[in-house]
Amino acid sequence: MAIFAGQGDARRSMRLLWRDPAPPGPGLSLEAVVAAAIELADRDGMAAVSMRAVGRRLGRTAMALYTYVADKAELVDLMYDQVLGELPADYPLDDGWRAALTAWARDGRAFYLRHPWVLQVSQARPVLGPHEFASLETLVRIVRGTGLAPDVLRGVVGALMQFVRGAAAVIADARSAAAATGVSDEEWWYSRSPLLEEVAPDFAERFPLATWVGAEDPPEVPGDECAPYLERDAVHNFDVGLRVLLDGIEAAVARGGE
Repeated sequence: MAIFAGQGDARRSMRLLWRDPAPPGPGLSLEAVVAAAIELADRDGMAAVSMRAVGRRLGRTAMALYTYVADKAELVDLMYDQVLGELPADYPLDDGWRAALTAWARDGRAFYLRHPWVLQVSQARPVLGPHEFASLETLVRIVRGTGLAPDVLRGVVGALMQFVRGAAAVIADARSAAAATGVSDEEWWYSRSPLLEEVAPDFAERFPLATWVGAEDPPEVPGDECAPYLERDAVHNFDVGLRVLLDGIEAAVARGGE
């Protein structure tokens, strides 16, 4: 289920997002509250985050947190913008924009897989925090190196962001499916493939292209030969899709950047 940002008091939330972070100290602080909430979401998912659960993690009551954050909606905004600060702020263009965008996309996918709960925060309404703008600034700086016209560049930026986010979501789902359902990818496929052949013995004749395109298993995930089938397929699709997307940008540049 999508979580929409910006549901707290606008003035208060914006002031908190753009605050000067306080230095770490021995007592409770807004920074400690946000960090505890992020740790909880990373471990157990966004559904596990509540004011009570965060307070319990800090050894405090939920009431003790309200001095620092008004409610969960405000907390989610702060969590989201805080983790975006992990993303690299600069990519050298020494080897060209294509190499920089490839590195940016892979870093973005890795970021979402470290914090899969971020994928639940809808992009329909941005948080409007400093780290969110910094991450956008980084991407625009790379794409600007293509020389594309501003209106085309804006579309390219949007397409790249949605591609990386969508690809990461598929991998995140593949990783969580077994835990959520109690059934591994292999068990799921092995239990259903024979039934498909049973209920649709003419499947290959009815859907020849689907049969053809799915005839080969996806390549192994480098460094994780035991990755679920769906994850291996998603990683392969990410690599191929990114290459084609970058080819399309090159074609636009070759046409004169318009």
